[in-house]
Amino acid sequence: MRFLADESCDFSIVRTLRSTGHDVLAVAELAPRSDDAQVIDIAVRKGRILLTEDKDFGQLVYAHLRSSSGVIFVRYPASLRKTLPKAVVDLIDEAGDRLAGNFVVVVHSRSGPIRWTRRLVHSASLIRSVTCERQLPSSYIPSRPINGSIRS
Repeated sequence: MRFLADESCDFSIVRTLRSTGHDVLAVAELAPRSDDAQVIDIAVRKGRILLTEDKDFGQLVYAHLRSSSGVIFVRYPASLRKTLPKAVVDLIDEAGDRLAGNFVVVVHSRSGPIRWTRRLVHSASLIRSVTCERQLPSSYIPSRPINGSIRS
């Protein structure tokens, strides 16, 4: 599979994915100090799933409706970082091509890694969230974006 690792992504994930045969580009090597909008554009243009630990990408994908080739968003505590690369590789091995176009959050709980997947399909007529099966008109603007601020 093809990935683009954001600068916030733990580089141990990049090394582990590369060692297991995945094609991983790192923003730090490709286009250092790129802003988030540029990073997501690079991922889309190159057809790569974005690996990140930056929650601003959730804001871009959900609140600002930016298209993506898929995002793996990592939220892992510092005390368990040594298990993180394996958790990401296991997710990729388990989910495979289903990761494309999805926003996946990888977190850790007492019972082990939890994978939560949500897919947004953007079209001219509706925005559809597969997990909650809500249909909204394309003109819909949320009154309370993810960051909690009110749009004017």
